[in-house]
Amino acid sequence: MDSRVHFLTQLSAEFQEFARKPAFRIGIVFAMYLTNKLVEKGKKMKTQYGLLLALLLVFAVVQNGIADNHATEASAYEELNQQVVASIDQGLEWLKGQQAEDGLFGNHPGITALVLTAFLRHPENKYPESEHPFIQKGLQRLVELQQPDGAIYDVKMQPALPNYNTSISVMALSSTGNSAYANIIEKAQGFLKALQVTDEESVYYGGIGYGSRQEVKDLSNLNIAIQALKESGSDDQEVWNKAIQFLERTQNRSESNDQSWAGNDGGFIYSPDGESKAGTDAAGSPRSYASMTYAGLLSFIYANVDKDDERVQAAFKWIKEHFTLEENYGMGSQGLYYNYHTMAKALRLYGESTFVDAKGVSHDWYREFAEKMMELQKPDGFWLNEESRWMEADPRLVTAYVILGLNTAYPK
Repeated sequence: MDSRVHFLTQLSAEFQEFARKPAFRIGIVFAMYLTNKLVEKGKKMKTQYGLLLALLLVFAVVQNGIADNHATEASAYEELNQQVVASIDQGLEWLKGQQAEDGLFGNHPGITALVLTAFLRHPENKYPESEHPFIQKGLQRLVELQQPDGAIYDVKMQPALPNYNTSISVMALSSTGNSAYANIIEKAQGFLKALQVTDEESVYYGGIGYGSRQEVKDLSNLNIAIQALKESGSDDQEVWNKAIQFLERTQNRSESNDQSWAGNDGGFIYSPDGESKAGTDAAGSPRSYASMTYAGLLSFIYANVDKDDERVQAAFKWIKEHFTLEENYGMGSQGLYYNYHTMAKALRLYGESTFVDAKGVSHDWYREFAEKMMELQKPDGFWLNEESRWMEADPRLVTAYVILGLNTAYPK
């Protein structure tokens, strides 16, 4: 009987979970009892047919239990999803009032693009471009900022951040589904690809930087460019192959990272030269931290690295071992909302709704994430980080981060 149970429990993850429930054990006992009785009574049924009947009976019992479980989960998520949409709507309503006469939010093209993307990616599609003049106005302002080389940014603003501003603008424009922006997006994609380091002798090979500070090439910049390219329909494997080498050199995994500083915890740091915003560990090695590890996982998958690849699995293992919604692990409150946004995208893309952490605790990450975001929302509808690093004291930026995270995490 043990071998039969072992066979059954390999059928699916759901089956394995249900196998621990009383209904499963009752089904096994009943099915095997019936099989034995049929054989004892001399029915013209060979043992294998009895086993087949047993399997069918167990399957019926289990399917009924799984169906009940799914119905319960759907009902539970239905209530949560309603709360999430209400939270998103409140945040977007607050953001509406933050737009300036010139169409920008926060007098910043990058923040404007993030905010517009948050509206355009509403999980119930409540804000199509064609029906909302304020969205059209913001998008038009971004279009007006496009430079001859395809970049979209304000040349008078410092820091200029051409990569960030262009990447997020591409995401906003492509989120409309409006073909009128096709040429603008294509030019911007060309600009982003041209930023990639192609010198094979450079430690930064495959990376992308700010576009205005040539000495800086980092995972955060590369990740936002990868998101922009992938989500706007550019799936250039030549670009991805270069990016993958850069990603390898920012992962603490010596088996695939050829840099001498590389550790073996599977997490990610800021730059292949060994820079980590989280500092170093007790041994003096650059410390992995959450926001960059989510960025690394997301980037690997967008670059068409298989989910079962050891590099991807090492990153996910690090995430499971350090999962928390209380901080940007390794950084405290610094970059916390960037971390939330990147976490939601990476985990939704990875595709596992639950996982078990290093302490053996199971996490329904969407539920925990959504509940935490709603807990942190201010009464007026916005979000705010008291830690100002990386502009997160700006509620327009932080609110856009959270809403984009909720939009992405929302099960579709």
